[in-house]
Amino acid sequence: MREFDPERFVEVQIEKIRETIGGERALIAVSGGVDSSTCAALTHIAIGENLICVILDDAFMREGEPEGVAEALSKPPLNLPLKIERVQERFLGALKGLRDAEEKRRAFRKTFYEVLSEIARRENCRFLVQGTILADVIETKGGIKTQHNVLEQIGINTRELYGFKVVEPLASLLKWQVREVARYLKIPSSIAERQPFPGPGLSIRTVGEVRRDKLATLKMATKITEEHLSKYRPSQYFAAIIDNKEKTPYSDVNGIAKKAAEKLNISPDQVSIKVFADKATGIRGKTRVYGDILAIKSAGEDGGIIKREIKHLLDLQRAILQDRWDFTHVLYMIAERGIDKPYVIVIRAVETKDFLTAEVSDLPWKSLEETAHEILEECRDVSEVYYDITPKPPATIEME
Repeated sequence: MREFDPERFVEVQIEKIRETIGGERALIAVSGGVDSSTCAALTHIAIGENLICVILDDAFMREGEPEGVAEALSKPPLNLPLKIERVQERFLGALKGLRDAEEKRRAFRKTFYEVLSEIARRENCRFLVQGTILADVIETKGGIKTQHNVLEQIGINTRELYGFKVVEPLASLLKWQVREVARYLKIPSSIAERQPFPGPGLSIRTVGEVRRDKLATLKMATKITEEHLSKYRPSQYFAAIIDNKEKTPYSDVNGIAKKAAEKLNISPDQVSIKVFADKATGIRGKTRVYGDILAIKSAGEDGGIIKREIKHLLDLQRAILQDRWDFTHVLYMIAERGIDKPYVIVIRAVETKDFLTAEVSDLPWKSLEETAHEILEECRDVSEVYYDITPKPPATIEME
């Protein structure tokens, strides 16, 4: 791996930002993630009070996150001048009724830039600075998924559409390099080491249609998941939510149950299979696909969930996906309520260096079980909790 010098990178980018923006005013939307926060800090050094920083409270951040981010970033050493823009209704309205992952991403992107365009005109900003990184560009140009912050690289004229020129100081960096820059700039570790949080936020962890009650449940499950799994420090870990509706009919349930039973060394009648009505994003070759989400439950003679080490569950996943290309995610049940409720929760945790590929985190079953039981206790509209045992590829890291 080529050595990366964050000090030299900062020096070069500060000069480039000054040359590009000059004495004009620029706008940046800050989420509190390491990319946008590092980008804001770097640009603030370059142009000072000419940088306008906003947090879009779009309904898809975690509970209390807009206020928490504003407090953290406005304090020394960053001292960023932040303002929260309350735009929840705008975004919820834009995504209302949409189920397809790519349609949701496009609707989010359209609304995101329309809102920023209005703020830019109000604040007299001719430039928009954003924390696009190399993985965002690669995945969008490669057709894996539409990253909301990739525009000019795919031929979108931002000056014509929105009235501003986009400036992307971090677009040549991978995530680990961004963290190096953040550490060099003395950005607090709570931000520099923070796990990635997607620009569209919880909207892409809400599989299928986004609804208020569904988001509220996901926010609670997210809080519980992060509290339980943070000590293991996976590269990324989160909860996702799916409507508890099955795809009907699904032709090969018996074949999958038989294959699962073989890998788990149990009888096929101890295996239950569920295929959800909503799909999730995945990768085949180097292209994006939408595939079915397969959920597996294995029960012992006492009716309890059969526990298996993660490495054995990964063998199970590989065996099933070897000749079944219609699935992009395979889930394994951790706990259930025993009665039907509107939603199921998926826990996902992965290890990755560049976010272009990822492996499933080998977490202790006891921790997964404790997490799942607390989710069932606190989220009364959740029937089941699963662990996502799918690497990237064939899944993407996020669900959508």
